[in-house]
Amino acid sequence: MIRTLTTALALALTAAPAMAQDAPGQWSFGLGAGTDNRSKDVSKSMGKEYVWASAEWENDSGFFYVAGNLEGIESNGSDTEGELDLGIRPQVAGFDLDLNAKHKWQLDANPGADADSWEFTANLSRSIGPAKARLQLQHSPDGLGSTKAWTWVEARAGWAFNETLSASAAVGRREQDGSIDYTGYNAGVTWAVNRNADLDVRWYGTDGPASDPRYADALVAEISFGF
Repeated sequence: MIRTLTTALALALTAAPAMAQDAPGQWSFGLGAGTDNRSKDVSKSMGKEYVWASAEWENDSGFFYVAGNLEGIESNGSDTEGELDLGIRPQVAGFDLDLNAKHKWQLDANPGADADSWEFTANLSRSIGPAKARLQLQHSPDGLGSTKAWTWVEARAGWAFNETLSASAAVGRREQDGSIDYTGYNAGVTWAVNRNADLDVRWYGTDGPASDPRYADALVAEISFGF
């Protein structure tokens, strides 16, 4: 997994100057590592540390974007998940709207495993001074593994204390066929170490079975770099 992401990052670093110069629009790249890979408040890495790398292109106006991501997981015999996103970011009545369709697949999954899915997301957000709020709706008609159709709704609020320190908290609900329904929450702080690096420390909890490491409460730290 680390070798895969290292290779992807090396290719991105090599290609970035040429792409930024020759292609219209703007490119951005990121990489990071964390003590646990949390999505919708549950662990995708079975409570283990992980690394990730991403790339995104957006057109000159910022309205349309394409993004790709590789991240560490532990599911269906796979330790790497790939993602490809297509989306738009319009503004509606003073709100920022982000609509995207994402295809996800698990690399080298067990033979016969349901290792790919489509996921559709709508984010509605608004910032007023140091305060920021976001409402998220996600749906998949057929999830990964034994999970079939599912829907996730989350409300998030945040506050910027200054240019480098902010805090946020969120609560969400997931209803899914073929797996358990649960409510999850998280709260934490983010420190902008410099213009390219952020450190996030966050507590995650759910009302799912604590014996399952995917649903267990955990304090998670993550460092991310963007350029």
